[in-house]
Amino acid sequence: MQNLYETVKKAQMVVQVEAVRVQKELAATEIEGYCEGELIKVTLSGNQQPINVEITEAAMELGAEKVSELVNEAYKDAHQRSVQAMKERMADLAQSIGMPAGLGDGLK
Repeated sequence: MQNLYETVKKAQMVVQVEAVRVQKELAATEIEGYCEGELIKVTLSGNQQPINVEITEAAMELGAEKVSELVNEAYKDAHQRSVQAMKERMADLAQSIGMPAGLGDGLK
């Protein structure tokens, strides 16, 4: 029984170390999202932290209300891509520690 306990403790430590590594990788990853026509680009980190917003002159000519809509659209695109990247990294982590593929699919 003590052997099983030690094995579980070691597995927990590996998961924690790997999870921290994945979080650091995600924090260092930059993911871009665009509005239709790519008039605006929003850059988020892999853990959804805003990094940058770029607005083209063409977008500025459309007026404040339209720019606001386009920024929102680009942000949503970047966020969706960032969440997908996070899911992929976490799935890779789960697979690397021997968890069955698709175990967390119900969380989508």
